[in-house]
Amino acid sequence: MEKVIGILGGMGPLATVDLFRRIVLKTPAKKDQDHPRIIIYNNPKIPDRTAYILGKGKNPLPELINSAKKLEEWGADFIIMPCNTAHYFAEEIQKAIKIPLINMIEETASYVASLGMKRVGILATMGTIVSGIYQKALEKRGIKGVVPSVEDQEKVMKGIYEGVKAGDIELGRKLLLEVAKKLEKEAEGIIAGCTEVSIALKQEDLNVPLVDPMDILAQKAVKMALGL
Repeated sequence: MEKVIGILGGMGPLATVDLFRRIVLKTPAKKDQDHPRIIIYNNPKIPDRTAYILGKGKNPLPELINSAKKLEEWGADFIIMPCNTAHYFAEEIQKAIKIPLINMIEETASYVASLGMKRVGILATMGTIVSGIYQKALEKRGIKGVVPSVEDQEKVMKGIYEGVKAGDIELGRKLLLEVAKKLEKEAEGIIAGCTEVSIALKQEDLNVPLVDPMDILAQKAVKMALGL
């Protein structure tokens, strides 16, 4: 029985488009009818996740739960979120709904473990870094998460917010690449731990594997939807 994918999007809209596109490209379809049904709720009104985690903004959880419930009501069989930082709230969202929320962070950590890496760099928002969601998921599997210096983390934030989120992908790419190049010197791979990083950086930019959670999530969604 085919399942309907629910995408809890809008964090940001470009990342949501990107995840939808990846799912379509990863689907082994010969015709339109071979693709799974997808319900996208692009809700850009969800308060900023990083701002809240850093104690500077409104709690996004009520709006996240509200969005997840809507997707459930509309007929989604499971939910995916193209936003790494939002996974800080994953357990609470899951408790509020009856359908599964696929955890991108856990899926990514399992994938990194399957590659046999012991040290992996994390390029993500300050919220994701401070919350420790990746570090904890990796640690459970015996892997050390390597994070940028304070100064470099500021560059990452600028690349994400003033670059990709603001529509200046070139600026985002330039700043994120500078930090990625430093991280690859002390890690066996780098996690693109923010959906905006996935948009800006490509594997050919680096000398170590670029682990892309958006790709891992898209692959998982296709398999679950089509029962592969």
